[in-house]
Amino acid sequence: MKPSEIRELLKYASMPDFISFGGGMPNPLSFPMNELREIVDEVIDVNGKYALQYGNTGGLPDLKTEISKMVLKTEKIKTEEKNIIVTSGSQQGLYGLGKIFLNHSDSLIVESPTYVGAISAFNANAGKMIPIEMDSEGIIVEKVEEKIKSLKANSNLPRFIYVIPNYQNPTGHTLSLERRKHLMELSETYQIPLVEDNPYGELCYSGEKIPSLKSMDKSGENVTYLGTFSKVMCPGLRIGYTIAPEAVVSKLNLLKQALDLSSSTFSQYVAYEYLKKGVIYKQVPKTVELYRKKRNIMLKALEDYFPKNSTWSKPDGGMFIWATLDKKINTSEMLKTSIENGVGYVSGLAFSPDGSHTSSMRLNFTFSEDEEIVRGISKLSNTIKNVSVRATPA
Repeated sequence: MKPSEIRELLKYASMPDFISFGGGMPNPLSFPMNELREIVDEVIDVNGKYALQYGNTGGLPDLKTEISKMVLKTEKIKTEEKNIIVTSGSQQGLYGLGKIFLNHSDSLIVESPTYVGAISAFNANAGKMIPIEMDSEGIIVEKVEEKIKSLKANSNLPRFIYVIPNYQNPTGHTLSLERRKHLMELSETYQIPLVEDNPYGELCYSGEKIPSLKSMDKSGENVTYLGTFSKVMCPGLRIGYTIAPEAVVSKLNLLKQALDLSSSTFSQYVAYEYLKKGVIYKQVPKTVELYRKKRNIMLKALEDYFPKNSTWSKPDGGMFIWATLDKKINTSEMLKTSIENGVGYVSGLAFSPDGSHTSSMRLNFTFSEDEEIVRGISKLSNTIKNVSVRATPA
């Protein structure tokens, strides 16, 4: 296990005038403060003796009922309480799936690049990640199929395939409908489970929403789905959920008993009321409007300031833009200079199980003030240009 570059960046957050595009933090303006204050008061007044007590390991039954209604409405996923376990953030579910599915050195397929938290979770469980290249339409499923066939020839099929289909972290890319269908076919043909991580699905700013992999799972046995309240309510309450076959939920339940006994009962009651009262459906459009503006500001700033030989993604949703610089520039090595110049980002290497993407970086556009986005991209561009001059042979 290695320290996260993102966590290391947090120590600089208190520096005067420091602008961070590093963390994947929601903007505090997206937190429904007034509604949550009312809900918290009601939870204490009405259910305080239960909400402040130990809870069921699998999760509050009423919350699981509301989650099943929510995913049916937002993702057309049909599920039951027995297929849902509430977790302490979706990260706990991700770690748990690695623990359950992976024996030492078992392989799994991931996108390249992929979520840094997934790399940490799978490394902690000694999984051997097989990265598959992406483009603007998501993971290249033809290459997934090629890899599966070569692994099958050696009787060494991957234990599962991990993907973030919507506004992927870190690239912002969305997996196309055709590729989703193809991926489902591969899962069914070779009996390889899919793990669908969908923290950003509701943060759609442009384009059409594409059906989730879980909604395409006819048997209900091929796709395990990870969801969270961190982006649609707030991350501080640490509530996520996993929707999976009963056998998987049962194993997650056993593991969770060893990890934390249960997720915060109080937080679960708050999340239950948040869904039951329909606050989520009023809040998400406000968050989308806020983030759409910030995405557009960053894209415009990149166009105005970044070197012409650099490229970047143009996401339809989510929280991140993936920028790639001249191949002579190593963004990990450049990070120290950038921090000294007052701007933080996460280098591409942090998202690379195989040490690739050394000239790329992930930029978060949701957290910073509008004017900070422009100023930060301008300052970052100056850093890149100065480093680029030094990297160019005389």
